[in-house]
Amino acid sequence: TIEEIRELADKAAEYIPKQVAYYARIMGVNYAKITIRNQVSRWGSCSDKGNLNFNCLLMLCPKEIIDYVIIHELCHIMEMNHSKKFWDKVSQFCPEYKHHRMWLKEHANVLIGRLK
Repeated sequence: TIEEIRELADKAAEYIPKQVAYYARIMGVNYAKITIRNQVSRWGSCSDKGNLNFNCLLMLCPKEIIDYVIIHELCHIMEMNHSKKFWDKVSQFCPEYKHHRMWLKEHANVLIGRLK
């Protein structure tokens, strides 16, 4: 429902910016702004200007999955692609990333479909 999405967006607006700031410090990257959206096809994205977008449905995921998506998008600030160099960076800050990616793929339809 719209109310559930609003609640998730509020939770995401509270949690995600703090985690982005935390990981950005550790990773030594700067970002522009953070936007929280209700998206059907993406968990997060990063523009070439360093703007980060995150799906409010991430709040239905375990914390380590949310953090993986944050790390993934912050790595795009350094590498705007999915090259080996990019995945090496992700691995440096999130060694379990392959497991987290698989979890998202396995649960995406249920999570995204839940609030349609």
